[in-house]
Amino acid sequence: MNDLFLFFLFFESILLPMYLLIGIWGSNLRKIYASYQLFFFTLFGSIFMFFGILMFHNFFGTTDFLLIQIYNDNIINITKLLLFTFFFIAFAIKIPVVPLHFWLPEAHVEAPTSGSIILAGLLLKLGAYGFIRFLIPLFNTVIIFLNPILITICIYSIIYVSFIILRQLDLKKIIAYSSIIHMNFILLGLIFFNKNTIIGSIFLLLSHGIVSSALFICIGFLYERYHTRIILYYKGLSIIMPMFVFFFFFFILANASLPGTSNFTGEFLVLLGIFEYNKFIIFFLILGLFYSAIVNFWVYNKIAFGDIKKSYIKFSNDLSFREFFVLFLFFILCIILGYYPLIIISFLKYYVFLLLIF
Repeated sequence: MNDLFLFFLFFESILLPMYLLIGIWGSNLRKIYASYQLFFFTLFGSIFMFFGILMFHNFFGTTDFLLIQIYNDNIINITKLLLFTFFFIAFAIKIPVVPLHFWLPEAHVEAPTSGSIILAGLLLKLGAYGFIRFLIPLFNTVIIFLNPILITICIYSIIYVSFIILRQLDLKKIIAYSSIIHMNFILLGLIFFNKNTIIGSIFLLLSHGIVSSALFICIGFLYERYHTRIILYYKGLSIIMPMFVFFFFFFILANASLPGTSNFTGEFLVLLGIFEYNKFIIFFLILGLFYSAIVNFWVYNKIAFGDIKKSYIKFSNDLSFREFFVLFLFFILCIILGYYPLIIISFLKYYVFLLLIF
């Protein structure tokens, strides 16, 4: 899509179905509050993006992206900085970065399982897509100039959320905060003009959509059975739901980027590219990812092991054939992308090369 105004319309059009999905089919009493948060946070970013598009139209008399890209060098640097800020705020809310992240955990908790899958698999990716599609080609000099600030924002978001996640009891909130960590990791890879980091970020976008969606599906299956997502009520599921625990364990490992899973390939490429640029940053990234992995294994340990709380878990009902088939598809996708990442990477190399050249 080459027209900025059309992109803006479609970028914001996803807001309405998500607003209705959470507000009508949400699971708890706070669903209206969550839908309002989603609406107003996104609307806040939309105002800035709309002003940016109007400024482009004022300068060039068009909103055609290709023409703007050709004549973009005619804009003075301070105006470029302002335009970048307008667009970055809109995309940062969708990613989201701290402190623009408050809407996401609330939206995930209140959304039905299908809503959480759409949020994790599609909505969060829009911010990263906008960054790749528009900010990198139009504002590469501004990104280089603001590199220290953008790196600080991403690292702060990763470490801050890594500690916040340790205090969460709702299973959906835990996975939602984990998504914020991965999305900021992706953004960090995108702001380095390096072939490995950009390929790794795009690959991780695809992988995160698979792994995170699978984890939300697992939690949805638990909620259908026991009508709670509070982790304190669960123990010993490995005894009564071994097939579920197997899939949940696999996707927890994938979320923690175990080698052989799809997340590992993306994160490794991003770390490899950043290591070439600045070895000091790697320490903070590994610290954040380490705490995230601790939380993943803590969640699995709380759910799978221990004595069953019979006052809450009163019946045994492992995965049905339908549930098994759904999780098995995600399992196969994660394994294929983990062991044969060149299926995607070979396709990405040419386009990333063009992105970096132009």
